[in-house]
Amino acid sequence: MNLHPAILAAVLLMLAGCGRAGEDAARQPAPPSAAAGKAGAADAHDDHDDHGSEDGEAGHTHDEDEGQTTIAAAIAEAAGIRTAAAGPGVIRDEHEVQGIVTPVEGRHARVVARFPGPVRAVRAGVGDRVRRGQALAVVESNISLSDYTVSAPFDGTILSRNVAVGDLAGEAPLFEIADLSSLWVDLHLFGRDAQHITDGLPVEVIRLTDGHVAATSLDRILPSTATASQSTVARARIDNADGQWRPGAAVRARVSVSERSVPLAVPLGALQKTDGRDVVYVRDGERYRERPVRLGERDGRRVEVLDGLAAGEAVVVEQSYLVKADIGKAGAGHEH
Repeated sequence: MNLHPAILAAVLLMLAGCGRAGEDAARQPAPPSAAAGKAGAADAHDDHDDHGSEDGEAGHTHDEDEGQTTIAAAIAEAAGIRTAAAGPGVIRDEHEVQGIVTPVEGRHARVVARFPGPVRAVRAGVGDRVRRGQALAVVESNISLSDYTVSAPFDGTILSRNVAVGDLAGEAPLFEIADLSSLWVDLHLFGRDAQHITDGLPVEVIRLTDGHVAATSLDRILPSTATASQSTVARARIDNADGQWRPGAAVRARVSVSERSVPLAVPLGALQKTDGRDVVYVRDGERYRERPVRLGERDGRRVEVLDGLAAGEAVVVEQSYLVKADIGKAGAGHEH
């Protein structure tokens, strides 16, 4: 969740006020009565004589609040602070590559006229979904001088129309049609990626327009090299029932070469750095505590936690930097 700078500033101010208003009130002593004040003064004098400077340390309560803060649930919700239970995860050796969406071979055709002649009618346009055998155009044959119908060879979508009434049909395609219910994604592999990536590996294809992810697997590695890029091409099939994937669109993809299950992992968004240490923030009610952690392997989305965190604890996984900022302000306030 991306917050507008003005909204973010307001949220941080609310966090600061919420996190410490209650603490300051709790620490404020009740006004003493005159008698109690005199007795208290005497007691304080006696204690000072008995303990000297140690009393200042013994009465210091800020240390116990360092590394933590209180954020009201409503404010955390408004700020987009989200938590999730820490638990097992999978760390993948992922290779990120680029690719392009293309129609499936055998389900893409350029429709031409069987016999040359003038076009008498055009019955389909770009973007139309047509059924197998549906009339696309009517042409008058120069040979028989009779009309015949140009039909769709299979169910599909009209990608291009290159004909109008009165044109002379010849060898050039009249229509381009493709079945877009499923599509190929051609991924371009370079260098070591081409050596490590093989068919059958799981792959996640990311649509650039909205970040939607399609999970699939590599169907095959093409035997020839792409001429323009000199890359090896790996091909995967994706479902396109909703029609949101479009031929010719560029995509990103993550190919998992290997994976390992770990007993405890958190998203990378949960991590922050404090004084050179890796930390996460654990929520208990409305209290958020900083927790140093020792980390293991990581991939592009999550990291293994070796020590410092227990399974089931509620860890801040979104907007963790806001919690860090609020704890930092609390610490700065205590120094004064």
